[in-house]
Order: sequence, then structure tokens, then C-alpha cells
Amino acid sequence: MQRIGMVANLDKPRVREVALELMDYLEGRGVRVVVSTSKAAALGCPEKGVPEKELAGADCLLALGGDGTLLRAARIVAGTATPILGVNLGHLGFLTEIELAELYPALDKLLAGDYRLEERMMLQGTVRRPDQALNCQALNDVVITKGAFSRMLRLEVYIGPAYLDTYPADGLIVSSPTGSTAYSLSAGGPLVSPELQVMILTPICPHTLYSRPLVVPGEQQIRVHVHAQGAEVMLTVDGQQGWHLENGDVITVTRAGVPTYLIRLKNNTFYSLVREKLREGGNRQYDESQAPAVDSGNNSQHPGNYPGTAGPGTAQARP
Repeated sequence: MQRIGMVANLDKPRVREVALELMDYLEGRGVRVVVSTSKAAALGCPEKGVPEKELAGADCLLALGGDGTLLRAARIVAGTATPILGVNLGHLGFLTEIELAELYPALDKLLAGDYRLEERMMLQGTVRRPDQALNCQALNDVVITKGAFSRMLRLEVYIGPAYLDTYPADGLIVSSPTGSTAYSLSAGGPLVSPELQVMILTPICPHTLYSRPLVVPGEQQIRVHVHAQGAEVMLTVDGQQGWHLENGDVITVTRAGVPTYLIRLKNNTFYSLVREKLREGGNRQYDESQAPAVDSGNNSQHPGNYPGTAGPGTAQARP
């Protein structure tokens, strides 16, 4: 790898410090590191800044933060084959691959080509109105939901050409298999292996007893007609982007043409992650503020001498 992009959540503890150490480490090995123009300015290295859309042209993206940072990275590279390596400096870290203490040994494996790619299905969403169409892509979910003081919505749902039902509900979640462990799970949806190419339709607080989550083939189109006269309605994408919806809007969700590729350096399976991360809600048994002190002057590849960590032999506590 000769050019690596970085997406970082600088609001999280230690991310700024780790990002700067990581740049030095990679550049010392002949790898150019690029970040978005705004992040480069915030980090004090504007010369490394590029327009955010150009990050997708890197050999891979490093996402420093938590699952939310990785979701943002996935939308940046949407439609390309640029893979993402997630580094967890957040809470749950279900999507991210490595913890902070594993960062530098993991980078050595990455640069040596000792990794595999895991394919994750993306969603393509469109809001259609008589005068315009709004498009989005999501790794987790596309959600239609009412405002804080709105009455329940009536959502008319079609699967392909077939009418399914009109849900009286607070909203509706259309999720990918990756998103089955997120909002959909909290709303009563099933856990779905990311190997499957399906979409999960989960009503939010449905006002009927028979409404249940539904799993449909990925090649189908889900179409939702919004009936909400005078109500405040929102469309949210991965919980990070949002648009106000209008009465009569039609939302379609399909499988995106190009998946997201996640870099995997371990032999973890989806099932081991479910057991580990969801058993106790992902509560961490350590305080990140007590992470090992930085040794920015030592970039040796010998065990125990990685900057900012206690070396490859030190694993952070897990639930």
C-alpha cells in the first residue's frame, strides 16, 4: 500500500494524538497518508488535506473512532472498491476490526498484505417527489420516523410490485444484514448474518398486534408511500444524515450495486462477535484514559516498541 486515507472522529478521547502518531508511523514506512481538508487543518497538517471525495481513491481507508466513524467512511467510498480498516476508540465497536493496543502490529500486517476482505451489502435509497429525487447510500439502515410531537404515521409498503401492508406506526426501518445489529435489533428485528444478501423491514412501535419484522431478498425493491398530513417526518441514513419528508413522498430502497469491503486481520466470525459484543451491551472493562503512554520517539518494529501502545502482546480487556 502506497497511499492510505484516514477518517477520524476528533471528538473522541485520544483520537487526535493517535492520528498524528499513525501518520508518522506510516510515512516512516514510505506510505503517504491523506485526510480531508478540514481534518488536516484541525490536526495542524494542512499539507495532507484533500477534498473528502478524493479519499476514496486511496488504497484503503483507516477509520479511527467507533462504528459511527466506520459508517461515515463507508459512505465516502460508496460505489468504489476501496476497503476500510476500522480502529475502535469508541464504545461498542461491532464493525471495527482492531482495538487501540493492536493498532501498530495490525498496520504491519496490513502493509505486508496479510489480510482478507469481507464484503458487506450496501443500501441504495431514493426519495421521489414530483419535482426532485434525493439519493443516499447506507451501510446500516434507512429509517423513516416521526418527529417528537407528531402523531403516528401511515406507511404504505410494497415489495416489488406486490402490496404488503399499510403500517400505522411511529416509523419503519429498512436495514441491511450489517444493520441488523443496530437500530433494527433494538426495535425487535432479527440478527442476520452479513453473508446474506437480504433487507430487513422492521416497524417502529406498530399500532397493530400482527405487525412483525420481515426479511426480503436483496434483489427486490422496497417502496414506501408516506401518509402523514401535517406531521413532522424524517428520513435518516445510518443515523447520521437526515432529510425532512413530506406527505406523499415515495421512498424506495434497494441493494446498492457495489458493496463495502472491510479489512479483516483476525479470524473472528460474525457469531463470535455477537456473543462477545452483545452479551453485556458492549460495556468496556477499562478506561481509555489509562491507555499506555505515548513513546513517539520509538518506531521500532520490535515487539513492545510500538508508539502509543504496550506492544503487540498487550490486549485490551473485553467483556
